Amino acid sequence: MDSAAVTAQSTRGATESETVTARSTTVTAESTTVTAASAPVTAAAAGTWKLGDLEVNRVGFGTLRLTGNGMSGNSDGAPIDREVAVGILRSAVERGVNHIDTASFYFSPLRSANELINRALAPYTDDLVIATKVGPWRDPSGAWLGMAGPGQLRGQVEENLRQLGRDHLDVVNLRVNGIVSVAEHFGALAELREAGLVRHLGLSCVTPEQLAEAQAIAPVVCVQNPYGLDQRLADTNGLIDSCRRQEIAFVPFFAISGRRREAPADDTHGDGLRAVARAHGATPAQVRLAWTLHRGPNVLAIPGTSDPGHLTQNIAAGALRLSRDDLDRLEAPRA
Repeated sequence: MDSAAVTAQSTRGATESETVTARSTTVTAESTTVTAASAPVTAAAAGTWKLGDLEVNRVGFGTLRLTGNGMSGNSDGAPIDREVAVGILRSAVERGVNHIDTASFYFSPLRSANELINRALAPYTDDLVIATKVGPWRDPSGAWLGMAGPGQLRGQVEENLRQLGRDHLDVVNLRVNGIVSVAEHFGALAELREAGLVRHLGLSCVTPEQLAEAQAIAPVVCVQNPYGLDQRLADTNGLIDSCRRQEIAFVPFFAISGRRREAPADDTHGDGLRAVARAHGATPAQVRLAWTLHRGPNVLAIPGTSDPGHLTQNIAAGALRLSRDDLDRLEAPRA
């Protein structure tokens, strides 16, 4: 576990001795058990962080799995009933989730994530933050068309605005899809920010070098990259440390699986994980989410699900406090 200190933005007591001020608040991190008999946990249990001037609870919700779109091997299968999807979104917000992750390219022939958000949550409350992504293109059949050019990003932003029924977007992440330099694309988004169509900018699937390049153009409030117990490139390449130093939110996707597919963890993830889960009366998936949140006060979670029961478990994971022994056991090399 890192013990880097992030100053000026957040305060939290945690197992690791990180000092953070003003940007994040969390509850203390003594070892905690999550049980079915516990009172309902809200997303506020994990504390908060600010995306620019927008405060969000650290446990959010990702909408990809609501569409059943089969994107790159993820979220495959038939989409759930529309009203069930709408109910999950409303339930998430009722339980304190105020950070929703989406994209206009999250769709299937029967479902659009943005349309579901609009139907479920409009008119939007002032504290709800919707973060979307631009960059990749898909045609109406769902086939990928590669990366949009810088001049095409305005059209993608306007598509998100139309689908969500908004006059501005809270956060727009540039999903880097095979490009080396982000300067032209991020510069185009910075112009849209100046024009008032976008409030804050972020990045997705980037390297530390691309983050530095973007930061020289406009402020970056968040970085979305794959990250989890089984996928720790952001540790080895220094990206998570760079985000912490610069007080940028690090928002892992696939935090439960750590790999391509945001699928629930099962009983095949090692003795250490299973032992920690048993000790806390939690599921392996909850322990994985809790471990991710322990990586720093600027680390957020956006687990997605199409199962109301899993939504409850994911939110409850924000209240799970892992001890130093738990963390050592989870991070120990596997035999």
